[in-house]
Amino acid sequence: MLTPFHLAIHVTDLDAARAFYGGVLGCAEGRSTDSWVDFDFFGHQLSLHKGEPFANAETGKVGDHMVPMPHMGLVLHLPDWQALRDRLEEAGTDWVLAPSVRFEGEPGEQWTMFFRDPSGNPIEIKGFREMDAVFAS
Repeated sequence: MLTPFHLAIHVTDLDAARAFYGGVLGCAEGRSTDSWVDFDFFGHQLSLHKGEPFANAETGKVGDHMVPMPHMGLVLHLPDWQALRDRLEEAGTDWVLAPSVRFEGEPGEQWTMFFRDPSGNPIEIKGFREMDAVFAS
């Protein structure tokens, strides 16, 4: 049985974070104070605290692409990934790595997209046709 993870990261602006995580990504807001806010991040607890985000740089090589490290993300069923991609495109997202498929026809075939939240935190969202392919080798 999968259980929710908890991740706490810094953001520079809680109102911008609310607009992005709640408005664009569609995450339900939970408890909050004047210095942090919780979100239901697709079934996981994401706590956004006002502060300086972790430094990150495009140092991770995946296939032919360099991706930001460290980064957080999620794995979604492909139809949910496609719906989220559409919402992000409608919001005018500035892509780090535009939505695309990788490892096509291979074990672990996946759709991916990389973008940053308003504070610069990198996020990768992966989509799979079948969840048992997530750990395929």
